[in-house]
Amino acid sequence: MRKLLNTGWLFYGTVYFLLFFAFFSALIFLEQFLIATGLLFVFLALLFYAIYYFEAGQTKELNRYRSTLKFRVKSAGNFMLTGFPVGALLYDRAGVIEWHNYLVKKMLGDGKVTGKIIWELLPELKNFLTEGASDRLKVAERFYRVYHHASERLLYFLDETREEELEREVENNRLVLGFINLDNLDEAEHGLSDHEEGRIATKIYNAILDWGATYKMSIKKLDADRLLLLTKNEVLKKLIATKFDILDRVREMTKKSKVPITLSIGISSKKVGVCAKLEQAQSALDIAMARGGDQAAVHQEDKVIFLGGKTNAVEKRTRVRARMVSAAISNLVQESTWVLIMGHVHTDMDALGAAVGMCKFVKENGARPYIVVGDINPSIERMVALLEGHEHLSESLISAEEAQDLASEEGGLLILVDTHRPGLVVAPRLLKQINRVVVIDHHRRGEAFVQNAVLVYMEPYASSTCELVAELLQYQEGISEMDALEATALLAGIVVDTHNFSARAGSRTFEAASFLRRQGADLTMVQMLLKEDLAQYLKRAQLIKNTTIINEQIAVAVANNQESYDQVLIAQAADTLLQMQGIVASFVIAVRGDGKIAISARSYGEINVQLIMERLGGGGHLTNAACQLKNSTVHEVHEKLLAILNE
Repeated sequence: MRKLLNTGWLFYGTVYFLLFFAFFSALIFLEQFLIATGLLFVFLALLFYAIYYFEAGQTKELNRYRSTLKFRVKSAGNFMLTGFPVGALLYDRAGVIEWHNYLVKKMLGDGKVTGKIIWELLPELKNFLTEGASDRLKVAERFYRVYHHASERLLYFLDETREEELEREVENNRLVLGFINLDNLDEAEHGLSDHEEGRIATKIYNAILDWGATYKMSIKKLDADRLLLLTKNEVLKKLIATKFDILDRVREMTKKSKVPITLSIGISSKKVGVCAKLEQAQSALDIAMARGGDQAAVHQEDKVIFLGGKTNAVEKRTRVRARMVSAAISNLVQESTWVLIMGHVHTDMDALGAAVGMCKFVKENGARPYIVVGDINPSIERMVALLEGHEHLSESLISAEEAQDLASEEGGLLILVDTHRPGLVVAPRLLKQINRVVVIDHHRRGEAFVQNAVLVYMEPYASSTCELVAELLQYQEGISEMDALEATALLAGIVVDTHNFSARAGSRTFEAASFLRRQGADLTMVQMLLKEDLAQYLKRAQLIKNTTIINEQIAVAVANNQESYDQVLIAQAADTLLQMQGIVASFVIAVRGDGKIAISARSYGEINVQLIMERLGGGGHLTNAACQLKNSTVHEVHEKLLAILNE
């Protein structure tokens, strides 16, 4: 076809036509009409012959071209079906393979493929066989991108093993940055000679450097108690698998010291720039230290994971931080016209007592205080009744709806007590309405945290939030004498959270209690507030009756799925089980009145119940933690808990 079109017949035909036209014109001019007419007939005959010859040749050439093209298209189609480097497979409505090309056979092995059910050979395909769906499938150590055309029941397999290897290599070699902090180094070296200080520090640094060399990490000392860590994401996965065993090594090395030294580690592995990664690593370190240290916090793409945290936070000797925080909160209150004080849902005595204490704090600094009261449960109803009957404190109690109306006014401040998690506060909408928030809490920091708080006072070593508030009040200059009910409310919160000063009570706990006693706290009133109802006692006994012992030291009580229990009663049942001989940890699972499944966990410190509860979505302390789950049954939650305990 191309050869025919490339011939010069058009050029020569044009030349002949021009010559004929010139000769014919000359004959007409000379009046030779007979010769001109004959010449015209000859020319027309030749012209018709040429056209016929051209059409015949063109048709022949075109047919030859069509035949050749058809053969080539058919050959290419056969090659695509049998030799194209993309696997192809057809199956019928029952999932039986009807046809496949050579690559599918190579992919699935040397055995017979046709006639077999596709789900038996490739069970993973059931997850995404929808029109247009595409995913990567692993078959015999190779990876294939799968394309599905449901209308034709046709599957394509594109080999992407090389792409998978490159992606994995990039992922494994991604830069990971972190900080290592030596907790309590100053306290541990207090009173030691220069030689002893150097020996302890060198011993710990050598252990950290040896650990880094084992995993081929780069560790650089930045300060006396801080180091920079650089490694790859591949190494980080190994560190997570070993749960950062350096934490255990350092703890064991210094456990016989007067003040043991532990490590706090903050790491970022997110896909961001170096500067942002450094900021996230610092943030992770701050979280690890706020949770009490002796643990690692790892910032991953969508979450923060925690490893370690097997020991309680060491109580600090200095009161400088408490004094500075007290002054800072005073400044914030003095800049405000009104202050809302709010605790967590299912308010307990610690949250309510701390709110009452901060109410006194706010009054002393010239602002109007309001306590946001949520649902009243049996554990606080006596205290709430006393507050409602009080001459001055009754004016400070408002509902969540009233608080939201007040929040529309300018010049306000919100103080959160006994919680730092946005999802647990009495009125979450207030966090969006008020842009100045102060957090006072004694729980270990979790992943969920109030955003953009202007001041955070979290001390996980403290026994209770009431203890922290009592210290803040002590550092208020010229404070007037506290009302007996105010002091009693704070003392009751301390008594409840320390189980009558038998758990998590440090020297500063007793100092705070002594201060409150001097301010007029009534011990008889505390006993009255904490008295238990007989019906509640019997119900708790019924709950404890359904207890099984795991490994001869862990007690797990599971309630009937058809009966609901109060959150306080569930916690009391866990406390009671922990007092049994030989029990080092207790867990109580029951349905609450709102339909959620609640778990209360207690231990003496040998088992970190906080980490267990965090695995289920909760949190708390090393020895005291809890969790609430939606859309589950008691049996399902029990199975999840047992699976975690078995690990």
